[in-house]
Amino acid sequence: MTSNPAALWDERYRSDAYAYGTQPNQYLRQQLEKWPPGSILFAAEGEGRNAVYAAKQGWKVSAFDISTEGKNKALRLAQENHAVIDYRVGELPELHYQPCQFDAIALIYAHFPPGIKSAYHRLLDQYLRPGGIVIFEAFSKKHIDYIQRDEKVGGPRDIDSLFSPEELEVDFPGYSVVELTEQEIELQEGLYHNGMGSVIRFTGIKP
Repeated sequence: MTSNPAALWDERYRSDAYAYGTQPNQYLRQQLEKWPPGSILFAAEGEGRNAVYAAKQGWKVSAFDISTEGKNKALRLAQENHAVIDYRVGELPELHYQPCQFDAIALIYAHFPPGIKSAYHRLLDQYLRPGGIVIFEAFSKKHIDYIQRDEKVGGPRDIDSLFSPEELEVDFPGYSVVELTEQEIELQEGLYHNGMGSVIRFTGIKP
């Protein structure tokens, strides 16, 4: 076993099965239906289920992750669905996205390491045009209690990798909040997200 995050995710994504399934996240799907298609960036996109869905709905899709195996699976899924996505592998500051490049940013279970997650949020904010939207769903700090009851629900086991509404208000300052809630939901996403969990859901419009 290695402590290299990219290697850990490569190991998870190397199997033929899709770790979190091939269907899009429910909250993402609900939000995308409310906005006209444009350009969208998917952060920590893994095996591509959400990016491929957005591309099929007419969005111009970019995505990134640290896992090469994730990219391979995502491009395979895109090909099977006759979808086109621009998928880059690496650390976000090195991927050469441009200021105000995107109409939307999607962060679906994008649990970046605690030391960089706020910096990454601020950088993603720079890539979003004024009037653009952020769509976010990830585990809340209360989720630790759910993991202790049922490990099958998945998610980080350290509280600093989890989120609070207050953190998002700080990381995305001045946004018009369409939704910012902490709620219990039942997850049924592939092999690793199954059961009751606590999540933060946030949709906001950049000033």
